[in-house]
Amino acid sequence: MRKLFLTGVAATALTLGAAQAADLKFAPGEGNFNWDSYEALKATQLDGEQVTVFGPWLGPDQQNAEAVLAYFAEATGADVRYVGSDSFEQQVMVDAEAGSAANVSVFPQPGLAADMAKRGFLTPLADGTADWVKDNYAAGQSWVDLGTYAGPDGTKALYGFFYKVDVKSLVWYIPENFEDAGYEIPQSMEELKALTEQIAADGGTPWCIGLGSGAATGWPATDWVEDMMLRTQPPEVYDKWVSNEIKFDDPAVIGAIEEFGWFARNDKFVAGGAGTVASTDFRDSPKGLFSSPPQCYMHHQASFIPAFFPDGTKVGTDADFFYMPAYADKDLGKPVLGAGTVWGITKDSPGAQALIKFLQSPIAHEIWMAQKGFLTPYKAVNTDVFSDPTLKKMNDVLLGATTFRFDGSDLMPGGVGAGSFWTGMVDYTGGKSAEEVAATIQKSWDALK
Repeated sequence: MRKLFLTGVAATALTLGAAQAADLKFAPGEGNFNWDSYEALKATQLDGEQVTVFGPWLGPDQQNAEAVLAYFAEATGADVRYVGSDSFEQQVMVDAEAGSAANVSVFPQPGLAADMAKRGFLTPLADGTADWVKDNYAAGQSWVDLGTYAGPDGTKALYGFFYKVDVKSLVWYIPENFEDAGYEIPQSMEELKALTEQIAADGGTPWCIGLGSGAATGWPATDWVEDMMLRTQPPEVYDKWVSNEIKFDDPAVIGAIEEFGWFARNDKFVAGGAGTVASTDFRDSPKGLFSSPPQCYMHHQASFIPAFFPDGTKVGTDADFFYMPAYADKDLGKPVLGAGTVWGITKDSPGAQALIKFLQSPIAHEIWMAQKGFLTPYKAVNTDVFSDPTLKKMNDVLLGATTFRFDGSDLMPGGVGAGSFWTGMVDYTGGKSAEEVAATIQKSWDALK
């Protein structure tokens, strides 16, 4: 365990022993939790076996994770030790190569987990886990696909279990503004476009869009394009695009970029005009929702954006969101774009296997749901335990998904997903054609080979 602590790495650890029942966040038997699933954990007794967990969480998320792991420790008798690091991506590989990996590692992106599986640093999950995920997670096959990687011999297996996810396919608005103007929440992409045109015809501005983010300027547009890919193409096409089996300058991708452009390159549709999109900081762009009269009526952004709303804003009352809808005439279901953490076994042991099994219990999800910053596609959880009604509503979006796909730019090579894709979107909003931008991005991908 000491090998997990290296000089210069910001990391903290918590040891959770079976004697800490009094420290459990919620007393067993109280509240609307699925306590039967907690009691069932007691059938697995690990009698002091040390189970180490290494993840990216520090601060509040670490505390929430530790609160969940305490129930596993208390029920099984395991000696659970969590380490969080702000250098997780580098450290997890260093530890694996040194033979000092934790039993279970929590990956912020599936790409890193896939790389480790290919190098033989991950253990396939137990037989039956894939079937469990398909049966118990909304859009279950999507989660199986995201956690399935090729091993050292090229054979594919389920290596990753998704636990704690985020939703990006959201449109934010001010309910009072909609009510005053007589606007209704659109239920399809066709209705969203019609509403956009109606707001402009009424003399208002439909959207606030900002791509500015310092050295990362352009990334908010990648979320737009990814959402549009999922609303214009089957998920299989999205997957091939992310892996570059379908080239970036394919007509399907160009079409998704132009779908984004329908909103972002129309001076009447964007606060400040299309020319300001790239120069407006993404943290400032939602402020137009709150001006009087409103500078804009809608803002597309992930679940974290309320952190940049004016102080005192109450989400659900002062501001709210709706699911970014799919096209009614394309029969692509309800796709959801997001991100999340994937748990994998980096040093096999009975305790590691038991911990992954614990994540398949409702109580493992509900304890974090009753705190902050947690969403889950697990259909069997009691969503009444959410401490925040906004999170409950976001989780309903997730549970209603027919397809879930991970943020595509995060799965692409860094030089593309965090490089030419970003700059290409800035160029596109600046006036370059989708064809020209897509060809340039593809050239950058080809140069990596």
